[in-house]
Amino acid sequence: MLFSILCKSHADRNVYPSAGVLFVHVLEREYFKGEFPPYPKAGDSSNDPITFNTNLKGYPDRPGWLRYIQRTSHSDGVLYGSPTAEHVGKPTIIEITAYNKRTFETARHNLVINIMSTEEFPLPYQAEFFIKNMNVEEMLASEVLGDFLGAVKNVWQPERLNAINITSALDRGGRVPLPINDLKEGVYVMVGADVQFSSCLREVETPQNQLRCSQEMEPVISCDKKFRAQFHIDWCKISLVDITKVVPVHSNHPDLGTGVLPDIGEYNPPSESLKSRDYFADFLITLAVPSAIALVLFIILGYSMCCRREGVIQLVHHSSIQKSTKEIRSMSKNREISWPLSTLPVFHPVSGEVVPPIHPDSYETTSMPLMQTQPNLQSQIQIPQQQSSGDNYCMSTFRRLEVNGIPEERKVAEALNL
Repeated sequence: MLFSILCKSHADRNVYPSAGVLFVHVLEREYFKGEFPPYPKAGDSSNDPITFNTNLKGYPDRPGWLRYIQRTSHSDGVLYGSPTAEHVGKPTIIEITAYNKRTFETARHNLVINIMSTEEFPLPYQAEFFIKNMNVEEMLASEVLGDFLGAVKNVWQPERLNAINITSALDRGGRVPLPINDLKEGVYVMVGADVQFSSCLREVETPQNQLRCSQEMEPVISCDKKFRAQFHIDWCKISLVDITKVVPVHSNHPDLGTGVLPDIGEYNPPSESLKSRDYFADFLITLAVPSAIALVLFIILGYSMCCRREGVIQLVHHSSIQKSTKEIRSMSKNREISWPLSTLPVFHPVSGEVVPPIHPDSYETTSMPLMQTQPNLQSQIQIPQQQSSGDNYCMSTFRRLEVNGIPEERKVAEALNL
């Protein structure tokens, strides 16, 4: 495991990590503060918010094996990762740009990573632990990672033990924890050793513990107490790999070549003079042909309707239906129908006079209501009505009856009882 801290020097910084061993590089804010010019306004320059941007020189991002994390602008940034044997002998230049968010100044330095080969790579026995109560930047601290390796070495007891890689649980598809009860994201730590796994590490493979893991229960591990004081390990997610028994899978990668196109001579663009094109054939296909087909269909339809016997019969039949409809409608206007009972002559209850119907003969009978109302009375006649005592008279109202436009009056001798 290699830890490096960027020193205060204007020259490029060179580091020499080993392949297959965890590489951690800390970007200290205190170093870059001295690179920024003094700020004229009052303020605490020691607490300036500074962020970092890292990328491979000439490219917008970092190499695939190298990760970067910085929680806040008031904390140091960390570059970490595990280079492989494919990167041995290839210097990797990382451009580090620091941004001061208070003064809006920038500072840039280069970090040259020279990956070295090692005889111990790769270690044959590798174990990956999932620590639930840690974030990745907390685990990358040299003191914390040293304590974890010491606990693993006490349980495993190998001759050589190295940290191979550290991965945040968020990079494995984990969820961001809720900001309550000081919950952590969790981190995966892979270590490698030169001896076989201890009996304590293999306890998780027993059927009893496998059953407890399937039921989402904590397995019973005898050596868990050696980690519990500082590290809460999820033993159901431990992974034990013996790379000496892993069957290698060889894939045929295509030859990517040099990336340079072959020399095929100079480029000859097309000439400026373009040949004329005749669009008459296109016109016939798109307009003339459909129009001709539509005209033929129209002629066939007209001949069938006007010249053929069946078409003539249909036209005559349609015309006769229209004439019959008009005739029926004209007859319905002049038809005589029986009057409703509400329109027949009635006698006045006091005078005995016949009350004429409400509507005349010219009234539209189709919309005539069956029951008439008193406010609709049109012609009213007032007649005197005898009081119960004395010779005084009052006026009574009744309607005059007309049947089919002919007034019809009937006198009742005893109506007034004179």
